[in-house]
Amino acid sequence: MKKSLIALAVLGASSFAMAQSSVTLYGVADAGIGKIKTGSIAGGAAANGNDANNQTQFISGSTMNNGNSRIGVRGVEDLGGGLKAGFNFESGLDLDQGDALGSGGGFWGRAANVWVGGNWGTFKLGRSLNPTFYGIAAYELTGAANYSVVGNTYNFAGGGPRNNSQFSYKTADFGGLSAEVGYITKADNGGNAKWDLNVLYANGPVGVGFAANKTKSLKTNYTVGGKYNFSNFVVAASYTNAYNAANAQRRGFSLGGTANFGAVALTLDLTRDTKNEWTGKKYTNGLVEAKYALSKRTFVYGAYLRLDGNNNYGIGVRHNF
Repeated sequence: MKKSLIALAVLGASSFAMAQSSVTLYGVADAGIGKIKTGSIAGGAAANGNDANNQTQFISGSTMNNGNSRIGVRGVEDLGGGLKAGFNFESGLDLDQGDALGSGGGFWGRAANVWVGGNWGTFKLGRSLNPTFYGIAAYELTGAANYSVVGNTYNFAGGGPRNNSQFSYKTADFGGLSAEVGYITKADNGGNAKWDLNVLYANGPVGVGFAANKTKSLKTNYTVGGKYNFSNFVVAASYTNAYNAANAQRRGFSLGGTANFGAVALTLDLTRDTKNEWTGKKYTNGLVEAKYALSKRTFVYGAYLRLDGNNNYGIGVRHNF
């Protein structure tokens, strides 16, 4: 009887807490087999030097996986009057041996942030995907996969996909139009402050993204692109101007398309340098991707990436939960 009373008390307390807020556990499991010449330009966990040894092997969290395996928790509380507060913690996993993959950060390297939002927009503080990443994701054909030819060729417009210690504000959605700006103080970025912004438009078959970022002492990076959905076909194009930490420039354009046939999706995406001081040689890079949906949450994929003269491939399965 005493145990039953304790259990009822705990259940009552939990119900009271859940009425105030909600917490969701989510994640991705992604693994396969592939061959990767070298780590990706985009770096971070997607480069995974353990898999980038030019040998056919088990791959997880590598350039040729569709995405990194991860587990995350996010929550939101309704504060009333249209105001909400929330958080997001996310950690990467290497399915080779169960090690943590920080995506360039610590244990919660994929996301560690808190936010407050309402009808006026959302203010977020902490480590997260940056505005430039979302600007590219607005038009990129693979859903910003690890093997994205645009992301790997130009390192997400020179800024990488995530920012540490970021203060950001995202506007509300105005008929598909939105914008986000992020800022990192110089004390949090090695003595050089950084700003990062995007402007997005997504309405019906059209998706357009513009993004730019700049670290003090470095030149401004920017990218602009768009895609259009013709029923079962999607076409996309972009232009990117990026600089690395040595202020060396790489610029060029992309052009590609996706064809959807029921559960099957086929993508071809190409980039062409018009200037490349990163390697000293202009390249035409390309990605071929095939996906087959087993369900709404699980698909198998195969991808071939030609990146700066190197051939890479991967075959795998991804499950979202």
